Amino acid sequence: MTSQTDLAALMCSRLCHDLLSPVGAISNGLELLADERDPEMRQRCLELLEQSARISTDKLKFFRLAFGAAGGFGEAVPVEEAQNVIGALATDAKRVEINWAIAESTLPKPAVKVLLNLSQMALDALVRGGTLDLGAERRDGNVEIVARATGDRIAFDESIGMALQGDTDDAEITSRTAAAHMIALLAQELGGGLQYKLTDDALVLGAVIPEPEGMIG
Repeated sequence: MTSQTDLAALMCSRLCHDLLSPVGAISNGLELLADERDPEMRQRCLELLEQSARISTDKLKFFRLAFGAAGGFGEAVPVEEAQNVIGALATDAKRVEINWAIAESTLPKPAVKVLLNLSQMALDALVRGGTLDLGAERRDGNVEIVARATGDRIAFDESIGMALQGDTDDAEITSRTAAAHMIALLAQELGGGLQYKLTDDALVLGAVIPEPEGMIG
């Protein structure tokens, strides 16, 4: 059985995996910069350092909101924060267009966690570019969320989809499926649920997350 400690370890493995490349690039860039004397090459090194630092910062902002406590926002998080984080991640992806359909100015923190994680999964599926449609709305005391990825080729490991729906054994939880497992547990604790549908040219990820009682208008 996967304990909270095991899940935390898997999430740390995911974080380290995602940060290893840009942080390693910063280290390599600093070494090159120390030895390089050609002005043009030094400028190139600085540009690579700036790019790697930006990617690292964007990923840390994502992890803070998607996995962490996201302190400083209270029980509700501005939708703009989520949009900025996802937009920054999409900038590093090739040929991905994002369409937003969220009228709310804020969303409950659990809903933002689910939105960010589903967005990342959908973005990862667009290996050849495409369109990412993201929507969220309040309805009957719930926040309904959808992330739809469409493109020429959709690359999605269905073990992630199974983890989203809770259709997996604890022994099968890995660093690859840990995020899906985490938000599935979160949705279950709140009385909500997640689902997915995969076709040749589209991936649809959905969630219904009940609002905390104190936040229901």
